[in-house]
Amino acid sequence: MNMLKKTVLITALFYMPLASMAWGVLGHRIVAQIAESYLTPNAKAAINKILGTESMALSSNWADFIKSDSNYAYLSPWHYVNLKAGITIAEVNDFLDRDTAVDAYTKVNFCIKQLKNKKLSENNKQLYLRLLIHIIGDIHQPMHVGRLDDQGGNKIKVMWFGTPSNLHRVWDEQLINFQQLSYTEYVTAINHTTLSQRNTWQKQNLKEWIGDSYLASAIVYPSVQQDDKLGYEYNFKFIALVNSQLVKGGVHLAGLLNEIYK
Repeated sequence: MNMLKKTVLITALFYMPLASMAWGVLGHRIVAQIAESYLTPNAKAAINKILGTESMALSSNWADFIKSDSNYAYLSPWHYVNLKAGITIAEVNDFLDRDTAVDAYTKVNFCIKQLKNKKLSENNKQLYLRLLIHIIGDIHQPMHVGRLDDQGGNKIKVMWFGTPSNLHRVWDEQLINFQQLSYTEYVTAINHTTLSQRNTWQKQNLKEWIGDSYLASAIVYPSVQQDDKLGYEYNFKFIALVNSQLVKGGVHLAGLLNEIYK
């Protein structure tokens, strides 16, 4: 491959829409680190046995990193659920009740069922635990319950502090990265839930988590138009929602893992 072709390929890859990534590296680690702080002793012991020296925070990005291996291409649809614009929560629930597609909702349920199987191989325990940690983070990113026609905001082009981007990427990583915190610093900054909050959130089911993210997406979508220039004002307006979704993702994930590994 000559130098020109290499340059074109690298440029194309750099600007390729991240249609099925969510939260970016930092966001997933934040969700997983928050979850780890609320694990029961039984759940923590079971997870440590499966992951070994790999923390939940580090394992949380495996499902995105493995996209470099074509053998795992089948996992791409596991990262999101496409929903129509302007529907009610009752309609969201009705859709999920009938959902048989390969998507985040059906595959979270699949992973839960697999991880509760006492005869599951050690390799598959690790595979499905890594996937579950990641996908729970995914569904708390509002653009991962976004619209099919714009690929969860990927087709909504914007400028982020003067750099070409899109709405999906802004929510995946650019808002979080703009805070200039490591994932452990970020968790220290936002992880201040009460026992009452955790109990309330952990009584919710998977459909309610997705419905909550859908309501968040209904706030995010009207916030931009094609080619909008986003910066300090957008960060000020939406960082609280970002942080809320990250914390809820961690608390929900902890509750789910505590139930699986009783």
